[in-house]
Amino acid sequence: MQANTEHFPLLPPNDPLRTALHNEVHARPPASLQLPALVVFVAVLNAGVSRQQEWEHLRQLPGQADLALEALNDNFVRLRPEGYTVKYERHTEFTRYSLVQQLPSSDRVNTAHDLASQWALPSRWLHHIPGTTVAAVTLALVHGDLADLTHNGPVMEQARQWLGGTQVVASLLGGGHSCALTEFQIGEDGFERMLVVAPLGVSQSRAGRISQRLLEIETYRLMALRGLPVAKGLGAMLAQAEGALSGITARLESKAASDQELLDDLVALAAQVERAIADHSYRFSATQAYYTLVGQRIAELREKVVPGTQTIGEFMQRRLSPAMATVAATSQRLVTLSERVSRTSALLRTRVDIATEQQNQQLLEKLTRGQEMQLRLQTTVEGLSIAAISYYVVSLSYYGTKALKSSGLPINPDIAAGALMPVVLWGVWRMTRRIHAALKPN
Repeated sequence: MQANTEHFPLLPPNDPLRTALHNEVHARPPASLQLPALVVFVAVLNAGVSRQQEWEHLRQLPGQADLALEALNDNFVRLRPEGYTVKYERHTEFTRYSLVQQLPSSDRVNTAHDLASQWALPSRWLHHIPGTTVAAVTLALVHGDLADLTHNGPVMEQARQWLGGTQVVASLLGGGHSCALTEFQIGEDGFERMLVVAPLGVSQSRAGRISQRLLEIETYRLMALRGLPVAKGLGAMLAQAEGALSGITARLESKAASDQELLDDLVALAAQVERAIADHSYRFSATQAYYTLVGQRIAELREKVVPGTQTIGEFMQRRLSPAMATVAATSQRLVTLSERVSRTSALLRTRVDIATEQQNQQLLEKLTRGQEMQLRLQTTVEGLSIAAISYYVVSLSYYGTKALKSSGLPINPDIAAGALMPVVLWGVWRMTRRIHAALKPN
């Protein structure tokens, strides 16, 4: 029962996310399976597939015409057409459909052909699921005696018939309460096959958890491996980019190219690397996340060895780990290349800064020399200015004394002008010094 998200009498107001976050632990619960049962599981990539399309497809199941679109808002819904159940789960990159059919209690799993003839599942409906198939598994869960798990025992013989007679990967689960067997091969019908054999006492909830973990292991394994083609495809580009960076670094060291040429090449290389990171960083991160989930689900199985076979965990460790190491190495190589480009850019920037400083210093020296020459010229002009001003003052005084002489005063204009000359020169010089002192900053 969903709690009131607005208010509880004894509590402060709820955070808007409280109920959704609390109920996340109950999202996508495993089904309770009554053995014997058949699970047909299909996971499709949902890129470009809307929830509306998935809803319209689910409504095509018998008796589901009244299914509301809002029922898919939580990305999980369980439907119960007559004769089987359907579980729908939408994830970020893929959508899973699990169809469960009860088998006759007396049925013994033999060949895939024998079992397919008893399906009540909608084969045509499966074919038209919107999206592209990434995983498809038929999982049979039956009762059986686990006392004899030898190579030629009844359990192994039953598994070979169901799986097609190929090499079997098997694990005792949960300390020995059941046995899971598979071959990790795609059959002629496009499905992988898995078999779970459990004694009569196994609970329905435990059977549901076993089914969910096995199917999640296979789904997450395949989703994790989607990073491998990307990593392999980047190999040639990374080799070319690393060679180009080495060439740029060598030219930078030997000063065999201009800074502008090096900068153009480095910017183009940096753009190429950053584009690769932007295009593929999500895929590499998702690969690591899916790989972590595979490891967690395998640990939850609590496997024990079946004599003469590999466990599911051993098989994954041997086959999946190298692929994940390749993806991780490529991701790290891409990041390292970006860091190397950044360091080379810093070196080039340092060289450009030093060259700029040298140019600025030379320009400053030229300006200093120009200012010194201007000062000398100014001093020269100032001296000439003092002489010129003094000349005009003395000339005016000379004409003034001539006027006084003409008026009858006993003054000799030449003597007066000569006597005034040193006084005028000193006065003009003194006035110039005061002007300098007034203009000089404190």
